[in-house]
Amino acid sequence: MTEGLDYRAAGVDVDEGERAVQLMKASVRQTFTPRVLSDLGSFGGLFRAEFPGISRPILVASTDGVGTKLKVAAMVGDYSTVGMDLVNHCVNDILAQGAEPLFFLDYIACGSLDSRTAAVIVSGMASACRENGCALLGGETAEMPGFYSPGDYDVAGTIVGVVDECSLITNDRVGPGMSLIGLPSTGLHTNGYSLARKVLFDLAGMSPGDRPAELGGGTVAEVLLAVHRSYLGAVAPLVRRGLVGGICHVTGGGIPGNLCRILPPGCGAEIREGWEEPPVFGLIGRLGGIPREEMRRAFNLGVGIILAVDSGNEEEVLGMLRDAGETPFPVGGTDSSGTIKFKPV
Repeated sequence: MTEGLDYRAAGVDVDEGERAVQLMKASVRQTFTPRVLSDLGSFGGLFRAEFPGISRPILVASTDGVGTKLKVAAMVGDYSTVGMDLVNHCVNDILAQGAEPLFFLDYIACGSLDSRTAAVIVSGMASACRENGCALLGGETAEMPGFYSPGDYDVAGTIVGVVDECSLITNDRVGPGMSLIGLPSTGLHTNGYSLARKVLFDLAGMSPGDRPAELGGGTVAEVLLAVHRSYLGAVAPLVRRGLVGGICHVTGGGIPGNLCRILPPGCGAEIREGWEEPPVFGLIGRLGGIPREEMRRAFNLGVGIILAVDSGNEEEVLGMLRDAGETPFPVGGTDSSGTIKFKPV
């Protein structure tokens, strides 16, 4: 008589999943704020909806992932930063509407679960949650053999934040004649990796450990895995004081694909290029023979976030950003053209 199958024989190791949960617990609990009312293992995360100092609270939610940046992490076996990328990306997305984070939920999918890898990913999420004052309220780890190949991981997350209705940022606060101020990115952040990998690894034949001169001594992997930074600490004080009319998080689609999201109908912008771009973009563009227009659509080109501010507030905003340790730079201005134009410098 043939012995019956078990779940592990089908490719799902329940015991490894339990080990992953045990390894995650300490880092996740370190993110809990007094408003968290549940522990790991509950069917749902519980969060007390109290918002001191906010008279008309608006909840803002967003979901995102980190794309094929995970492929680079897999190439070098280092998943320690992709969880940070995920949380910071989501924090910036809700910051674009003036919200500050309350809690985060994660989703990890894989073909064959390694508890230590999953715990490392979650530890990165927990670290970013602590830095952003956000609770890691819960999540799901799904082992799906036959859907993902062994060694493949995917991560996604949902964030929920809050903003007072009087501080909510929508495109009706943006109009012609405003100044556009940029804050630098750390590199690709979480977008453009499919093109970057195609150029650097497939076309140019580079390895993750290579150190092309353009990168100033860093390896290809180190530069590509630079953490997608959070702008919450520098930008939230500006929002609270009503100094920002619009916030554009420069993600997939680059400046042309994201700035349009904060411009009302009939409002356009002139982007005056000339800021310092991280050298990785020049390397990718040169090796791939990529037209400048396509580079603008695929990458942030060194601009992580753009703030639209009234010209009368520009100096105060620049001063507050510098006091926060930022290096802001002019990106251009809004106009009544209804289109986004680029002016190389």
